[in-house]
Amino acid sequence: MIEVSNLHKHYGPIRAVNGISFSIDRGEIVGFLGPNGAGKSTTMKMLTSYIAPTRGSVRVAGFDVTTDSMNVRRRVGYLPEDTPLYKSMAVIDFLKFVAAVREVPARRVTERLRRVAEVCGVFDVLGQTIGTLSKGYRQRVGLAQALIHDPDILILDEPTTGLDPNQIIEIRNVIKALGEEKTLILSTHILPEVEATCDRVIIIDRGMVVGDGSQADLAKARKAQSGFMVTLAGKGSDAEMRSALEKLDEVKSVAKAASEGHTFIVTPARGEDPRLELMRLCVDKEWTIQELTGHMASLEDIFRELTQRGGLAPGAEDEDDEGDNKSEDDGEDEDDENDDGDEGDKKSDDDGEDEDDKNDEGDEGDKKSDDEDDEDDEDDEDDEGDKKSDDDKKSDSGDEEKK
Repeated sequence: MIEVSNLHKHYGPIRAVNGISFSIDRGEIVGFLGPNGAGKSTTMKMLTSYIAPTRGSVRVAGFDVTTDSMNVRRRVGYLPEDTPLYKSMAVIDFLKFVAAVREVPARRVTERLRRVAEVCGVFDVLGQTIGTLSKGYRQRVGLAQALIHDPDILILDEPTTGLDPNQIIEIRNVIKALGEEKTLILSTHILPEVEATCDRVIIIDRGMVVGDGSQADLAKARKAQSGFMVTLAGKGSDAEMRSALEKLDEVKSVAKAASEGHTFIVTPARGEDPRLELMRLCVDKEWTIQELTGHMASLEDIFRELTQRGGLAPGAEDEDDEGDNKSEDDGEDEDDENDDGDEGDKKSDDDGEDEDDKNDEGDEGDKKSDDEDDEDDEDDEDDEGDKKSDDDKKSDSGDEEKK
C-alpha cells in the first residue's frame, strides 16, 4: 500500500528527512516513532501530498504523491497533530463540509455521518459548535473528518492528545478495529499505546530509519535488556546473590528488578542460555527458584537504545562528523570575532574609565565651587549680622539723647 524509497526533505541546510526507505502492506498497523525533531511529521506530510519531497519517491496505493496527488488524497485519511477544525461551525455542518470536499457521493453522506459519529463517539455533540467542545471531543471530531470518505489508508499524528484514560482506551479500540480492514500509520509519544495497538514499529532519528520490525525483532536485534526474570529465596543478601549471578560464564549482566524480594533481570551473553548454569548455582547455594520467566525488552528500552546510542544508518555518522567539524570551524571563527569584540570592549572600557576620571575631577571641582559658595553665604550672613548690630547701637544712642 505504501512504498517509500530514499526519501529526502531539506529546508535549506537542514535535513529534516535524510534518505529513509520502508514499505507498509494492507492491514498493517504501524507505529511511527522518534524523538522530537526526528522528522516524523515531515514524513507524514509527504505521504499525504501535503508537502513535496526534495528527492526520492513515495507511492501510496500505487499512485505517486508528486504526479498523482489527487488520487493519493482520495485514498488517505489524515489527522495532523494540530487538528484542523472550523471552530465557528457545528460538528454536523463541518463533517458535511468535509464530505463534500472529499467528494463523497450525496447518497452516501448520511450513511457515512452516522458511521463516523458512532465510531468516534460524537453523536451527542453533532449539534454543538466546535469551539464549545472540550479538547478531547475536538480530537474525536478530527478523527471523524479523517474517516468520513472511508479511506484505504489512515495516517494519524498524535491521535490521543488531550483524551482522558477512558477515551484513550476507546480510541485504541477504534484503531484496532480499523486496522483489520485498513492500512494505518500511528505516530505518538505514548509508547504503551504503540505496544498495545501496533503490529510493527518504525523508529526514526535525525531523519533516518534506525529501527524497523516488531517489538520482539527489535529487542532481539539490539539485545536491549532481553533475557529472563528470576526470583530467588534463601540465605544471602541481594548484593551477594547478584554478585554470584554475575560470575556465571553465560551471563552478560544482572539488574535488580523493581519488584520486592530477591528478583533479578538476567541478560545472557550473546547466543548463550544460562538457565541450567543458574540451577546448578542455586543447588550449590541452597537457594530456591521461586519464579523464572522470560523478560522481553520494553519498547521504551528499545527506543532509548536506538535513539541515544547511535543506531544510525550507514554513512550517517560521517555526515554528522562533517557537520560537527564545520560547526567547530564556525565556532572558532566566532571565537576570533568575539576576541576582537572583547578587545574593542576593553578599549571602550578604558575610554570609559578616562571619561569617568574626568567626570570625577569635574565633580570635585563642582564640590569645591559649592564649598566656596557656602563660605560666601556665611560671609553674607556675618555682614548682615554686623549691620544689624550697628543699627541696634544707633537706636540705643538715640534713646539716650532723648533722655
